[in-house]
Amino acid sequence: MKQFILILVVIVYGGFKLFSQDLSGSLHDIKEVYQKKEVYIPMRDGVKLFTSIYTPKDSEGTHPILMVRTPYNVEPNEEGLNLFLLRKGAYIKDRYIFVFQDVRGRYMSEGAFMDVRPIIPDKTNDKDIDESTDTYDTVEWLINNVPDNNGKIGIMGTSYPGFYATMSLPGAHPALKAVSPQAPVTDWFIGDDFHHNGAFFLLDAFYFFYPFGRPRPELTREYNPGFTWPVEDSYDFFMRLGPVKNIAEDYFGDTIAFWNQLVSHPDYDDFWKARTPLPHLRNITPAVMTVGGWYDAEDLYGPLKIYGAIEKQNSPSISNRLVMGPWAHGQWDFGKAENLGNIFWGLDANEYYREMEYKFFSYYLMEKGEMDLPEATIFNNGTKDWMAFNNWPPSNTETRQLYFHPEGRLSFEKPVRNEDYDEYISDPMKPVPYQEDIHLRRTTQYMTGDQRFASRRPDVLVYSTDVLTEDITLTGPLFAHLFVSITGTDADFVVKLIDVFPDLMPGYQENSKNVPMGGYQKLVRGEVMRGKYRNSFENPEPFKPGATTLVKFELQDVAHTFKKGHKIMIQVQSSWFPLVDRNPQKFVDIYHCDEEDFQTATHRVFHNAIFPSHVEVKVLKN
Repeated sequence: MKQFILILVVIVYGGFKLFSQDLSGSLHDIKEVYQKKEVYIPMRDGVKLFTSIYTPKDSEGTHPILMVRTPYNVEPNEEGLNLFLLRKGAYIKDRYIFVFQDVRGRYMSEGAFMDVRPIIPDKTNDKDIDESTDTYDTVEWLINNVPDNNGKIGIMGTSYPGFYATMSLPGAHPALKAVSPQAPVTDWFIGDDFHHNGAFFLLDAFYFFYPFGRPRPELTREYNPGFTWPVEDSYDFFMRLGPVKNIAEDYFGDTIAFWNQLVSHPDYDDFWKARTPLPHLRNITPAVMTVGGWYDAEDLYGPLKIYGAIEKQNSPSISNRLVMGPWAHGQWDFGKAENLGNIFWGLDANEYYREMEYKFFSYYLMEKGEMDLPEATIFNNGTKDWMAFNNWPPSNTETRQLYFHPEGRLSFEKPVRNEDYDEYISDPMKPVPYQEDIHLRRTTQYMTGDQRFASRRPDVLVYSTDVLTEDITLTGPLFAHLFVSITGTDADFVVKLIDVFPDLMPGYQENSKNVPMGGYQKLVRGEVMRGKYRNSFENPEPFKPGATTLVKFELQDVAHTFKKGHKIMIQVQSSWFPLVDRNPQKFVDIYHCDEEDFQTATHRVFHNAIFPSHVEVKVLKN
């Protein structure tokens, strides 16, 4: 058989990620088993959504339906198949019916597209539509029009499709029995994708919106072209570009509506609040299994908060599960997951996950097997194995504080002296890079990247414990408590939790770049806080130059054992470029400021008995 290479285009919000695989045999097999029908399903307001339906040719009886709703083009050509099917062999064996739908206003679907379309909680007529109603109407049509379905539907989706999976939950159709939001987009200001704690994730937003945000003049199967970089170094590109306002002037113009909306809403106002599904996750009836990756640079916030909101806002009897593995964005859905960058797990984390996912849908859609999955299935990135908990975060933890001390020391002991602090000069014209390597796009590996390059810079503060004499396991959220003073009126603060390997690591699996692993400073969690939002995302406040101020913020959760012989390190810095845009260190609207607004500032971080800067952690009890 003639061999050919297909490129599976998976849109992750930074742009297009390419996976190459010889798929000719698999496609042939799917075509032998399934027949495809393309239909337009009418919504309650008359708009019709393009939908591809794959039904088995060779099986008797009735079958469950598994659906994905996406803004990323369900049928990129008229002859091909949706390549999602190539990753779902177990479901094909059980002869699931597969449904793929372009959401309203995207590719072949009618209507107007709206990014992260808000829920309308109090609907009064058929014109009050949102993604929940579109899902409900689609399910209703499928149940009544697809032959041989068993009356049960499951929905899944990763990243932006994960958002649409989440939006199927409020007011869910009775036939919707199982939903798996995976890396779901959840809040584009506080923690996902384009902002973290109000700080703008420049590199990813630029790369995503350049092709994705352009208007669609007519129904189409064609993708918009991606950005052609004029250089080979994104750090250099964005430094030359200058302030964020130049992006629209030089590249976007007025054509990208959501970009213009984004920069018109610099604070956490009603525009952003309307777009998070979290307050609406009440009275949930389908079973839910939310999936996320500990090293998901795009959407780590989403899965943790979706699970938590459902847990908090619903009856304890609801079926609500969380799976967190050692993955980058969507990595659980492709091939093997034996490592991420230089860090190896000693197993294929995807193999275990696929069994869990299959068991979840089989039980709720086919009444097959037993539901013995734990509520929280969590990968420990330090011990490199799976753990099971009855809830997340685990209840058997002790809250402790990792305090900063003079001479770069870090310990659980509170400082006793009254005057100690460290200071550094933060220069927005020489920002700290977020990774050592030169790349155009953000890599998936930076979240396990070696931080030695940063620890050697004078504008990065470093605090480290002594060599550990016993294992310490941290689970759940981290909270930074920084007592600072600055000479400007605004500043960013980046806090990184790091696992420092022993000086010698004989026998550690060789990585592709031959990076020495002895003394490796592995990033476990890093997060940024835009200082002006330290007290309120809605109402930013300038700093008073020279005044000691508390900057407190949540770093996202971890599940990590710092092993005996390792060290725990914390780094503090004020730039993370070009992952995060530069803070001018002046209280201004950063989206519209000028080059002359950028200024050098001196930042102090206090670590004394009066102002004891620290990171609050939860230590798992034995």
